[in-house]
Amino acid sequence: MQQRRWTTWRSLARSTRGAEIAETAMILPLLFMVIIAIFWFGQAFRLYGTITHAAREGARAAVAPICATCGTTNDPSQNAYNAISSALVAANLDPAQLQQPTTPPALNSCSGAGTGQVSCDSGQAQICVQGVSHSSGNVSESNVQLSPTGTGGAGECGLSVSFQYPYSFWLPFSSLNKRTIYLRAQAQMRAETQ
Repeated sequence: MQQRRWTTWRSLARSTRGAEIAETAMILPLLFMVIIAIFWFGQAFRLYGTITHAAREGARAAVAPICATCGTTNDPSQNAYNAISSALVAANLDPAQLQQPTTPPALNSCSGAGTGQVSCDSGQAQICVQGVSHSSGNVSESNVQLSPTGTGGAGECGLSVSFQYPYSFWLPFSSLNKRTIYLRAQAQMRAETQ
């Protein structure tokens, strides 16, 4: 029985002429590239989910006052930044890498006073909060149209928070190798009177 197994293995070893080794040598680099790409795109997807969650938390914090009975002034932009920073730190990401989006969302004012696009709040340099403005130390909420009635929306007003976060791929032998892309996150929250 033992002798029969050895002869079977010897005959199999003799019958291979190196073709399998050559085929494996050609396929393995491609297989490793696919596995590396799956890993790095998975990391990008995880990061996108994290910053989207952080944007939702920032919009939620911006629209709701921290303390309704406190005598301190409520700064929605700072509340949004603090919530976003907390969510990023909890996910082991650096809040110092936050940047305002290159083009802010095209949102109009709810008050109807301005027909143009609402710009980002000047009180924040790293995130874009639309619907809040700082002027000479005063903070005012003007809200933006989240779903305009002209386009079939319900005419809801609220705040919008958006930002972008850098991500670098490492994919050797590709055009994405060591290239930084900016993942964008945006969240809107309806303003409600309490």
